[in-house]
Amino acid sequence: MQLRLTVEYEGTAYHGWQVQAGGPTVQEVLERALSTVLREPVRVRGAGRTDAGVHACGQVAAVRVSRIPPDLERLRLSLNALTPDDIAIRDVALADDTFDPRRDARSRLYEYRIWNGPVPSPFWRRQAWHVPLALDVAAMAAGAATLEGEHDFAAFRGADAAPQRSTVRRVLESALRAEGPLLVYRVEATGFLKHMVRNVIGTLVPIGRGERPPSSMRAVLESRDRTQAGPTAPPHGLVLVAVRY
Repeated sequence: MQLRLTVEYEGTAYHGWQVQAGGPTVQEVLERALSTVLREPVRVRGAGRTDAGVHACGQVAAVRVSRIPPDLERLRLSLNALTPDDIAIRDVALADDTFDPRRDARSRLYEYRIWNGPVPSPFWRRQAWHVPLALDVAAMAAGAATLEGEHDFAAFRGADAAPQRSTVRRVLESALRAEGPLLVYRVEATGFLKHMVRNVIGTLVPIGRGERPPSSMRAVLESRDRTQAGPTAPPHGLVLVAVRY
């Protein structure tokens, strides 16, 4: 028997999703709360292993239990009472016994936010990367659009990523828009490589500064060479928005 959780968290205080030595993680907090309420040891499996400092408003997790609680809404309220203010369980539902939150996902949607103004915003300091120099939004949007479709994204893979059978991914949406000084990059794909979104942002910002043309995005993509892409953008601008099934 399984439960499916939809989880939201502000990732500043956490060393990412996955349990690890050296600091608190979201998975660890959820397992502790669930074990307390259900009175049995549990293991939580997430749809995405977000890095340290990365946020989520639509993380999906599953947990196997020996018995299904009779009142899932009461369970949700109890879990939220046991978790800190920067983690919230938005929904608890029954899940099929075969449900795998990671492997069954058809796509994941992320957003990356940039605060583009000369003065940092106190309200966005933990959820947006402050870039003080003016950026050309149209040029960045043109560069971002070239990533849509199926491509080999090896050039945008983290330098320390473990070897993978394939670095080909299909991007369903890659778009950038401005909401005043807040720039929002929205990307949905069937899968992501380690640091892929942050490396894309690190390549789009020089385009916005006029240091490289929008067409360079395709050249970087086709090079399959990590050294041709820009630096890795900070983690705190990234949020996992939704997981599609």
